[in-house]
Amino acid sequence: MTEQYYNIPTEQVLRGLESSRSGLASSEAKDRLLRHGPNLLAGKKKTPPVVVFLQQFLSPLIYVLLIAGVISIIAGHLTDALVVFGVLLINAVIGFLQETRAEKAMEALIRMAAPKASVRRDGVVKDIPARDIVPGDILLLETGDKVPADARLLEASNLKLSEAILTGESVPVDKHTGALKDELSIPYRKNMVFMGTVVAYGRATAVATETGMNTEMGKIATSIRDVKPEKTPVQKSIGRLSRYLIILFLGACALLVVVGVVKGLEWLDVFLLAVAAAVSAIPEGLPAVVTVVLAVGMRIMAARKAVIRKLVAVETLGSATVICADKTGTLTLNQMTVRRMYVGGSWVDITGEGYLVEGEFSIGGKKIDAKDQPALDLHLRIGVLCNDATISMEEDQCCSVYGDPTEGALVVAAAKAGISREKLDMDYPRVDEIPFQSEKLYMATLHPGNGGHVAYVKGAPEKLLSLSEYVLQDGNKKSLDETGKQAILEANNAMARDALRVIATAYIDLPGEISDLEEEHIRGKLVFVGLSGMDDPPREEARESIRLCRQAGIKVIMITGDNKLTAESVARQLEMPEGRSITGVELAEMSDDELARQVEDISVFARIEPIQKLRIVNALKSRGHVVAMTGDGVNDAPALKTANIGIAMGITGTDVAKEAGDMTLADDNFASIVAAVDEGRVIFNRLRNVVFLLISTNIGELLALILTILFLGEAPLLAVQIIWVNLVTDTALGIPLGLEPKSGDELKQPPRHSSVGILFPGMIMRILFMATLMGIGVFIVFNWAQARMSIEEARTMAFCTMVMFEWLRAFNARSDEHTVFKLGLFKNRWLVLSVSVAISLQLAVIYLPPLQTAFQTVPLGIDRWGIIILAGGSLFVIEELRKVFFPRLFSRGKWQPGVTGNRNMLEK
Repeated sequence: MTEQYYNIPTEQVLRGLESSRSGLASSEAKDRLLRHGPNLLAGKKKTPPVVVFLQQFLSPLIYVLLIAGVISIIAGHLTDALVVFGVLLINAVIGFLQETRAEKAMEALIRMAAPKASVRRDGVVKDIPARDIVPGDILLLETGDKVPADARLLEASNLKLSEAILTGESVPVDKHTGALKDELSIPYRKNMVFMGTVVAYGRATAVATETGMNTEMGKIATSIRDVKPEKTPVQKSIGRLSRYLIILFLGACALLVVVGVVKGLEWLDVFLLAVAAAVSAIPEGLPAVVTVVLAVGMRIMAARKAVIRKLVAVETLGSATVICADKTGTLTLNQMTVRRMYVGGSWVDITGEGYLVEGEFSIGGKKIDAKDQPALDLHLRIGVLCNDATISMEEDQCCSVYGDPTEGALVVAAAKAGISREKLDMDYPRVDEIPFQSEKLYMATLHPGNGGHVAYVKGAPEKLLSLSEYVLQDGNKKSLDETGKQAILEANNAMARDALRVIATAYIDLPGEISDLEEEHIRGKLVFVGLSGMDDPPREEARESIRLCRQAGIKVIMITGDNKLTAESVARQLEMPEGRSITGVELAEMSDDELARQVEDISVFARIEPIQKLRIVNALKSRGHVVAMTGDGVNDAPALKTANIGIAMGITGTDVAKEAGDMTLADDNFASIVAAVDEGRVIFNRLRNVVFLLISTNIGELLALILTILFLGEAPLLAVQIIWVNLVTDTALGIPLGLEPKSGDELKQPPRHSSVGILFPGMIMRILFMATLMGIGVFIVFNWAQARMSIEEARTMAFCTMVMFEWLRAFNARSDEHTVFKLGLFKNRWLVLSVSVAISLQLAVIYLPPLQTAFQTVPLGIDRWGIIILAGGSLFVIEELRKVFFPRLFSRGKWQPGVTGNRNMLEK
């Protein structure tokens, strides 16, 4: 039991769990996973498929249709009743398939966003899915990590845990490794860490004691497992729209009943007609279609390395006007290589690329042995010991880096000089540390040395200079005067101008009795050793993505903790928009009002602390911008939450950042952000297309019914025919239209204003325009036919005309600006396939005797089909010609409230 682990020493805990500090063997971990099950909290119980199927009938409109079917049986209209029930069954099957597809898409996304954990197995550090952790696993925890299981601490360095999720205590709790006495409640178990809590400071090694539902978090999981997910603004607005349409269409159907009775039609026929019209006209399936389109779109985005954690991000992405991106790893490759060093007043050049442990050291073009240069040797050793990254050798002298790439580059550089991290760690074990924090801009570690202890420090050059009193020169420490400082700063600036990221090192000898390292031990007393300049080449794809952003009306702002000169150099290489560059110090001197006034003129923020990102976000939002902000650290969380779109890094990001973000980049690549914005706009366009098709179709059907009954005293369609139209058009075409491939010009459009929803004034005008033409078209065909042939044949023609309109209008609906020929007539293969199936089904209804009887149709000759195709084709041609000559006729309010869509907005 967990209660016992905090009472016993660490070695006894390991024996009890049959584990060791080197970790479990992979084979043993696999067996334990089978015994204990995955390390997951039980989620909401899945609804059985049969229940999902039956839920398709839980709709007031379906109830009305069922009642209509029963009335038809009582009135002796058995065929009508069978058709009604058959169509309901087919609708239920289609709804079931759509819902299960959406659920599978969401499950796939959840798997992709699953958290990782660092463990030691087979004596090697590995990153594994947190769900695969088993009791006995050795966990490695660092600042910002979310604890993946309940665990007993084995080693801890300055460890503080935020346990608010369990205890409600907002202040981080100090932790240690010693055994505790008595039975204690969770807040007092200082040698335990618990699933779901967050490492606020320090680092630790722990052994997992409980996983999954056996954890403390698992014990309370049942109280939250049935919480329903919040709907997004679009889903809520679609729900409201559906309710308004229900009122509108029910009113129209009531009018239909009144007109039908006044015109002398049979009350039962009018009743069934009105019920069928209501069920067909009201887009009760619209919310489900929207959910499917969002889910499938998110799956596509995940394939493009942007894993959406919150549905709202899909909608907001299309509105982004500013992207604030971290430089390192996002705009650059994050494959650091040390190129130059400045030590003891001399420049040292280093050859080699990436993480290959091959390279030479030279001064003035002359090859040297780094170990023969005391200052250089010390500089390299500090870079390794004051460092949390490790490397593991692979084939061809290449290695894998675990940890921060900047730290990894220092370890690789030392390895080129023959300095082994493993040997240094054994000879100079770490006694204590001050972990790196962005606010401090340095990291310090304490080791045995020089008869006592020595503190090694690395960090930003300016910061270490401010903490230094001496400089290492010719193997001796000398007083650091102003001239010496200027020489170091000039060397730092020279490397920064070459786009090199610069890390400085320093040290201080301390008495042996000091075992707890504090900032006061090093402040103003350090011996400055040297500088390492490393480059991180800009991503080639980032340059193109920035160009696309400029074209899309999106401003890109670089935010970095690096030197201003380095940041400006990278910005030039990436061809970022012109603008000012300011540092964190300059930002700190600005008031919020000053920052808000100037923020739109700034393109680069350098030497920025994470907490300052929040001010930048708020300043941009105060100017009306929709802001996407990237982040990876614990202290980035406030900015990620405040930004309209918080983007966490999937590779370098902490669990806290990922939790705070709306989306996670699987590859930490800026190009993936732009791809996500592109896909977000595509998804929103798809939703608009589906809504346009369904609403305009339904209004057109009602208008045709009202016009013909009002002026001709006859219904152009029977109830069963109307229900069939709904099945082979709305239901069959909505989802395929929601899978429309992107047109390619999404990033040529301006950002959509956040107040502009799916429906906009121009779209409403287009809906009314197309619905009116459709209603009049069916009325004209039926009026012509009923004067020349039997009522059955006239209705069959009206029936086929209605379906023809909707098939062709599905292709019209693919874009409000581009013709189907520009988009590619067969590019949307799902739509082509759906229309082909719908055509086959419609022909079966017209020509197969059993279905003729059921739907009261008669066979049509080729001349009749000519009229039907002419009617449907005329509407199709009118809309396509409108796109050629007046492509933005219905674009008013599409991107900005009350503004006709045009690309001149990008000039602003």
